[in-house]
Amino acid sequence: MTRIFIDGSAGTTGLRIADRLTARTDLDILHIPEALRKDPAARKDAIASADIVFLCLPDAAAREAVALAEGSKAKIIDTSTAHRVDPAWAYGFPELSAAHREKIANSSRIANPGCHASGFIASVYPLVSRGVISADFPLTAYSLTGYSGGGKGLIAEYEDPNRDPRHESHRIYGTTLAHKHLPEMQKICGLNQPPVFSPILGDFYEGMATSILLPGFDAKKVHETLSEHYEGQKLVTVAPLGGDESVIYASTLAGKDSMRIIVCGHENQTMVTTLFDNLGKGASGAAIENMNILLGVDEATGLDV
Repeated sequence: MTRIFIDGSAGTTGLRIADRLTARTDLDILHIPEALRKDPAARKDAIASADIVFLCLPDAAAREAVALAEGSKAKIIDTSTAHRVDPAWAYGFPELSAAHREKIANSSRIANPGCHASGFIASVYPLVSRGVISADFPLTAYSLTGYSGGGKGLIAEYEDPNRDPRHESHRIYGTTLAHKHLPEMQKICGLNQPPVFSPILGDFYEGMATSILLPGFDAKKVHETLSEHYEGQKLVTVAPLGGDESVIYASTLAGKDSMRIIVCGHENQTMVTTLFDNLGKGASGAAIENMNILLGVDEATGLDV
């Protein structure tokens, strides 16, 4: 069996990965004692014993883990921001192109996409690569997310019965317009400038809706382009033009590991919204999909689509 080690298994992403892998009979999940989970020597030994390692850690700890893996044969899937724009790492979004999928399959170092970035890139990459949007176009986007993406601290804050009552309304953050996902959004999509991006935190546990606004673009043409690009994909699908219903709920795909792209608008204005779970295709589900590709099994194995 393939030996798996989750470094950072106590975090939200790590816990979801472990949960998704519980029923797998083709995997042997390695563990270290709770008291040693931050011990470098114990982590190094676990990494050396594993075939595939998931890093569910802050950036600095993820870089440390990569250093600990030197000399081992372990293949690493990093869910942090640390390596997403590093050309030596495969970018873990296989549906973007055959080249992306092939690089994942043949890499020992895979950078899992960020949650907000996944929604943005899913819409923008095909439109830029197919010439519908220019690399110079000044893109604007916003993304509504559940609070689970903020980790245990934010979850505790939102679920505290004595919390700030303002949490009942949506919270706009990242107001410096310098969100940590911007470098990968720009680089992966081949943009000449980063988008103006506004993340928004909602009073719900999980789910995400990332929207781009395209003034001057024909919604039908955008829809045709995205539908063609994702034709035949298992985990990323495109809804009929105008969406599956007349409104869009950010929590629609909560608990799922798939992604749904919705194109709305008319001849002169278009909005593209990507629906997914920030802990699913936006984190843990994507990581497991990348592992499945590494293993040469069906990419949806063990996932809830």
